[in-house]
Amino acid sequence: MYKTKLYILLILIGIISCKEEKTTVATTTDHLEKKVNNLLAKMTLEEKIGQLNLRGTSSRVKGALPEELKQAVREGKIGAFLNVMNTEYVDELQKIAINESPNKIPLIFARDVIHGFKTIFPIPLGLAASWDTKVAEASSRVAAVEASSYGVRWTFAPMLDIARDSRWGRIAESPGEDPYLASKLGEAYVKGFQGDSLNDPTSMIACAKHFIGYGAAIGGRDYNTAIINKELLQNVYLPPFKAAFKAGSQTVMTSFNETNGIPASGDKKLLKDILRKQLHFDGFVVSDWNSVTEMIPHGFAKDEKHAAEIGINAGMNMEMTSKSYENHAKKLLEEGKISEKQITSLVADILRVKFRMGLFKNPKRDANNSGNLYAKEHLELAKQAAIKSSVLLKNDKNILPLDKKTKIAVIGPLANKPREQLGTWTFDGDKAHSITPTMAFTKEEVAFNFVEGLSFSRDTSEKEFKKAVNAAKKSDVIVFIGGEEAILSGEAHSRANINLPGAQEKLIKELAKTGKPVVLVIMAGRPITLTNIIEEVDAVLMTWHPGTMGGEAIYDMLFGNQEPTGRLPVTWPKTAGQLPLFYNHKNTGRPASKEEFVHIDSIPIGAWQSSLGNTSHYLDVGFTPHFPFGYGLGYTTFQYSNLKLSTNKLTNSNQLEITVAIKNTGERKGEELVQLYVQDVVGSITRPVKELKGFKKVLLKSGEEKTVKFTLSANDLKYYNSELVYGLEKGDFKIWVGKNAANGLKSSFVYE
Repeated sequence: MYKTKLYILLILIGIISCKEEKTTVATTTDHLEKKVNNLLAKMTLEEKIGQLNLRGTSSRVKGALPEELKQAVREGKIGAFLNVMNTEYVDELQKIAINESPNKIPLIFARDVIHGFKTIFPIPLGLAASWDTKVAEASSRVAAVEASSYGVRWTFAPMLDIARDSRWGRIAESPGEDPYLASKLGEAYVKGFQGDSLNDPTSMIACAKHFIGYGAAIGGRDYNTAIINKELLQNVYLPPFKAAFKAGSQTVMTSFNETNGIPASGDKKLLKDILRKQLHFDGFVVSDWNSVTEMIPHGFAKDEKHAAEIGINAGMNMEMTSKSYENHAKKLLEEGKISEKQITSLVADILRVKFRMGLFKNPKRDANNSGNLYAKEHLELAKQAAIKSSVLLKNDKNILPLDKKTKIAVIGPLANKPREQLGTWTFDGDKAHSITPTMAFTKEEVAFNFVEGLSFSRDTSEKEFKKAVNAAKKSDVIVFIGGEEAILSGEAHSRANINLPGAQEKLIKELAKTGKPVVLVIMAGRPITLTNIIEEVDAVLMTWHPGTMGGEAIYDMLFGNQEPTGRLPVTWPKTAGQLPLFYNHKNTGRPASKEEFVHIDSIPIGAWQSSLGNTSHYLDVGFTPHFPFGYGLGYTTFQYSNLKLSTNKLTNSNQLEITVAIKNTGERKGEELVQLYVQDVVGSITRPVKELKGFKKVLLKSGEEKTVKFTLSANDLKYYNSELVYGLEKGDFKIWVGKNAANGLKSSFVYE
């Protein structure tokens, strides 16, 4: 059975250590293959095609179960369901499948359980900001325990799309911009969802998505075209999936988009050569919602029948919601455009996973599994995750933490919005269980006056401004809690302008005129550009969409009971015009520098046409982000010193040890995230200016100093060159150890 929630909590908060365990995913043994082949030999063509069908609705099956749906299960024409959330229906459909269908093949019930089921955790981008694999694993374990009580044994998570453009709505679901961090998180999510054993009734099989390049959509516009060269695909976009498969992810989902001209759901090279042969994936592939038939508007398939032909020939196992396989597979077989051997192979992949899940032995939902919905331990985990995910971006004059006796004006459209703080893709989260900031302040008897000012994040009405300003004048500190409503991020919710929406900036400027300090707390699904208001506020705390326990977490951070320890998993832009923006970019032949930068206002009137500063930058906003990747403040300060390398020559037979001294120079205990970056100076293809190669957290008392050690081997530095040869070339390397991608102590070594 699954680890107890208390055990997970103790792991998360560091009271006990988490022993590294190997994922107990059953391998493809002769015994398993014999069972799969014996079953396949009994199945008719119609039953085989049925296993390729994933049926359901956009949210949930409502009303009585249609008789035709039950009959389809009875005839073995459905392999899995999504969004059936009535447990009576789950039980009835499974009962029909195992008692009345020709070969008694059980169904899999699926759901989008993205960052919690009932107990909602911070959005995945927020969890990525924790830089904590224990947090990621614990959050997905809780989600699996809760969701499996409803019969959900398959989740469409984790999303592992590298996201370099904050305009993209689904950046909220992503692990950020870095493949190393994303890989570590992906592995943790899979372990949490699937647990110690796939046949445990609380295990949910994971689905690594979206394969591939969904986060590279042009302009951050959802569903859009992605253009990714083969080296970039291998070095940046594939590593998180490779890590998820190594951790045992049983399924993978294709992306909506086309990459280099071919929609992913029909890309034979992607699904066969890369996924199966290169990455050795041995689970099954599911399409995204209608993505097989969406190859028609893509211009890749002429009609539904053609789409089915392409999908089957590409190796797409299961079709989500659309019915091209169901309607046309038999006819395609008769016409010789596909073979029964292909269909049998696709079905075998699905049956193999069902056997691994133990569904043939224990197909029924465990009625004794209550899921411990909203258990105290689950809520505490969610609260700690929100704290570890929150990033302190600014804290002038150490305005934070606040004294509890401080008179506070709480203002803003998200200060008391229990639904909005849950964030995107939370179908099963219940706002009635959310603890908002104002609820937490009331519970803790904080001296505060709440004036919303704006009734929702996009509100442009100024009718409450005067009331808000009056409340601010009577306070010692203003806490403005704003950002984006949940609906403004997530799938199909890209934004061209990523400032605070509505009249929030205007209200903040009016509040700043009172002369009272302003603490800005942001709830949002993406980085929010702050250039217009950053000088008007004294502190900025980014909480993303923090989930069920967001209010209590915010209270604890604002008043110093706990410290926000999150660090940015994405580069934070000054303006949307800088996007896409990411730290691990290439240098160019004219790299930007502070010395060469020319600002638009520095150009003389009537200047002779020239290339001016001759570097890669924007005249109006420069070349640096507002906040770099890995950035985050705390309530104390740290000093880095004494960076040492065990050798200045790395070979295939030795390892490089890097040590650095970290000292807490502040007055409070605090946690620092120490980050290791490397640059391969010269390569047969140009290499990024920096790449994350390690990170460690260190907890230090005031005045305490510790040595942090990293180890690098040649394998850690390998990459794919233009010939797709994976290796490492001799030459010079630079190394940095510091608190973010823009700052750090520097050294160098040679690989020979």
